[in-house]
Amino acid sequence: MGLFRTLVCLLVFYLLQGSNTSLVQLKNNGYEDIIIAIDPSVQEDEKLIDQIKHTVTSASTYLFGATGKKLFFKTVSILIPETWKPNLQYKKPKQESYTHADILVAPPAVPGRDDPYTRQFTECGERGEFIHFTPDFLLGKKEKEYGQPGRVLVHEWAHLRWGVFDEYNEDEPFYASSTKKVEATRCSIGITGLNRVHTCSGGSCIKRTCRIDPKTKLYEKDCQFFPDKVQNEKASIMFMQSIDSVIEFCDEENHNREAPSLQNKKCDSRSIWEVISKSEDLTSTPVMEVPPPQPIFSLLRISERVLCLVLDKSGSMSSSQRLNRMNQAAKHFLLQTVENGSWVGMVQFDSQATVTSPLVRITSNDDRNNLVSYLPPAASGGTSICSGLTAAFQMIKEMFNETNGSEIVLLTDGEDSTAGLCLEMVEQSGAVIHLIALGPDAEASVTNMSLVTGGTHHLSTDQIQNNGLIDAFVALASGNTDISQKALQLESKGLTLSLNDWMNDTVIIDSTVGKETFFLATWNKQLPSIFLWDPKGTLITNFTTDIYSKMAYVTIPGIAEVGIWNYSLQAKANSEILTVTVTSRASNSAVPPITVNAKMNKDTNSFPSPMIVYAEVQQGFLPVLGAHVTALIESTSGKLQTLELLDNGAGADSFKNDGVYSRYFINYSENGRYSLKVRAQGGTNSVTRSLRHAANKALYIPGWVVDGIIEGNPSRQETNDTQTTLESFTRTATGGAFVLSNVSSNPPPDVYPPSQITDLEATLDKDQITLTWTSPGEDFDVGKAKEYIIRISGSILDLRDNFDDALQVNTTDLSPKEANSQEIFTFRPGNISGENATHIFIAMKSVDKSNLISKTSNIAQVALFVPQADPSPDDNPGSGGKPSTGVNITVLVVSVVGAVVVVCIIVSTTVCILQKKNRSSRPRTGF
Repeated sequence: MGLFRTLVCLLVFYLLQGSNTSLVQLKNNGYEDIIIAIDPSVQEDEKLIDQIKHTVTSASTYLFGATGKKLFFKTVSILIPETWKPNLQYKKPKQESYTHADILVAPPAVPGRDDPYTRQFTECGERGEFIHFTPDFLLGKKEKEYGQPGRVLVHEWAHLRWGVFDEYNEDEPFYASSTKKVEATRCSIGITGLNRVHTCSGGSCIKRTCRIDPKTKLYEKDCQFFPDKVQNEKASIMFMQSIDSVIEFCDEENHNREAPSLQNKKCDSRSIWEVISKSEDLTSTPVMEVPPPQPIFSLLRISERVLCLVLDKSGSMSSSQRLNRMNQAAKHFLLQTVENGSWVGMVQFDSQATVTSPLVRITSNDDRNNLVSYLPPAASGGTSICSGLTAAFQMIKEMFNETNGSEIVLLTDGEDSTAGLCLEMVEQSGAVIHLIALGPDAEASVTNMSLVTGGTHHLSTDQIQNNGLIDAFVALASGNTDISQKALQLESKGLTLSLNDWMNDTVIIDSTVGKETFFLATWNKQLPSIFLWDPKGTLITNFTTDIYSKMAYVTIPGIAEVGIWNYSLQAKANSEILTVTVTSRASNSAVPPITVNAKMNKDTNSFPSPMIVYAEVQQGFLPVLGAHVTALIESTSGKLQTLELLDNGAGADSFKNDGVYSRYFINYSENGRYSLKVRAQGGTNSVTRSLRHAANKALYIPGWVVDGIIEGNPSRQETNDTQTTLESFTRTATGGAFVLSNVSSNPPPDVYPPSQITDLEATLDKDQITLTWTSPGEDFDVGKAKEYIIRISGSILDLRDNFDDALQVNTTDLSPKEANSQEIFTFRPGNISGENATHIFIAMKSVDKSNLISKTSNIAQVALFVPQADPSPDDNPGSGGKPSTGVNITVLVVSVVGAVVVVCIIVSTTVCILQKKNRSSRPRTGF
């Protein structure tokens, strides 16, 4: 019983971390096991390692002060790529890998663009994926534009660890404040500077005050905020950590709730510190009485992959074609997925374990075929998982004297009450355990092994047509290999057919893949007729057929022809199950292939808490937009559900057009494991690659104001939002397994309200306000809500905190559309309480048929006045002696007014006419 409680506690501890793959732990105020990974494409440079150390060390001190003497960086591992030369200082990693990297040091997504950013697509308060720094940024070449790297690291750590957002907004850089001025979007409002047009091109510059755009009533597009170099304000790190005086996050007292910052939009207008201070990191950590020690660094060099297949051949593997399916999937893995240069061994177990193949370094197809010959031919006996693991560890130690950094692929279908006894051995091994649970009875406690070692967890049911076992093995490509070397899955499909029925379909080979393209067909009863045609219509005939394993396959020589490949399989038996799998590698190591990565927001969940499916579609670090993405979620019993994933910035999707496609998953059918698979397809002329600057990044500083003069920084590379349309493509990715509990066998009650509206926007035209948003559903983002409740107020805090007391808008004529539709609604606001109201703030909720009410939407606003422009004098003195091509409007106006006054005095015109002339001058406004 004590062992059971220990296992449960360990499972809960690791699952509470969600599905983020980070291994970071907070112990005694210090963050341990931070991983900084240098990408294999980065050229060797020892200075880079020194700069990483310096950046983290300075960041630790800055973080300690910013968190009220609570948190610091304690231990950091720097992963050195295998492409760098060996060094006596470099040790071998244990569970550290690129998969678990918290900070990735890699070339920029677009050459010349060195924005430091955090990959963050979850909700407020939830952890991000990783931080991306470029080598040039860490080497200090971009310090003028972004500030000291150590300070930037703290800014990005707040994104990554605490799920807060930036306190600026590049889409809405200015807003109309309650003081009736145009203000830069920032926090705190006490940060001073100048709003100016200051652009240079081809040796000439335009430098002038900003003009009001007649359409937006805010500053024109080219207007930028230039901060004063010398400031007194201490906040906020999430706006401009590059300002020397800034050492704090904005809190409840100095938070700028008026600004349309991403933090306000995503976190219900709460300050950064309000979110951070409620995180587990802060609530469970006391203040330190003494300064923290400096970080401790470990230099770990990636080496060749060492992997052992630990395969269950117990008696239960003889049912549901499990043994043969395991052999099919393992054969595909050995022939196609595992990388050249890897060391691979094999252990089989029932009630005892046998080493069937010692570790062999794969250098040829003969090595691969030789390993395949050791796959188990028959199933019998009991199940002893610990025996299999012990034999694998011993085999690896005999070759390398240690198990650190090695990988175990553990496949099992049966229960084993003794499996928990070797959990401590697994933890101390330094190896990574990847679990493949086959069927509904696979031992649940083994899930702990993959969790505590940083491995992956997969489920394959007995529904052969879903192809889950082959998918799971394909997902086991090395996490430390350059993406150009990985086998990418293009197709995974299966059908149950009657005699002589056909399975006809296509797979697209795009130009980013095509090397070592591998077509695999499997059957359950009898060899089918198999036809494969390339895009030119040529029939591919050189399939290798393995009648014993019931599989046929072919590798396309060279680079496969780009275009649509057609395949047809004809069943030769009744109730035949046929599957097709297609994998390929990058066609050119210099051109990143299109990839898909899938995950759930949690590894474990309990009804009725909702879950979210995420799928990233990218080319390199650039998001791919306009793809058709579907998620296939399979329960332990094999029930399959399909969800269309969306990148629309509504419902479960945090950011529109960021290449992350999302959807709520709430249709739970049973308790136990579920598996996730995602398919992405890009059609002709419908998919683009976005070149937009990444969100959730340190703010680029265009220049500094020094003694009233703007000192410009090097210009940032600007590009259009999208590039040329991408070609058609297909991809399939496995998102691993997750576990559900507390699901009743009875039909569930309606417990899900409509999802929160997060993209509400408002515009004012004379006396009418027009609202736009994306419609939620009856249950989160599925179905159709019953009605909307819209309320307005002159106070943003009153509306946020006392929504039900605010003035309600008449929505009698407003009927909700189906979920994920675009809504538009126009109304006249009437009277707002408070004579001095300068804005109307608008929020809304949705109601479903069970009268369940959604969360309050984001708060939109309109200004009830035309804001005043900045009156500050032109900035010509800061031109550095170069002529300005801009027209000095202020000088021109003053000259005209002076001439009019002189003329008026000469001709003795009336005072009335003189006053009229004076009113033609611009009003005085500004900071």
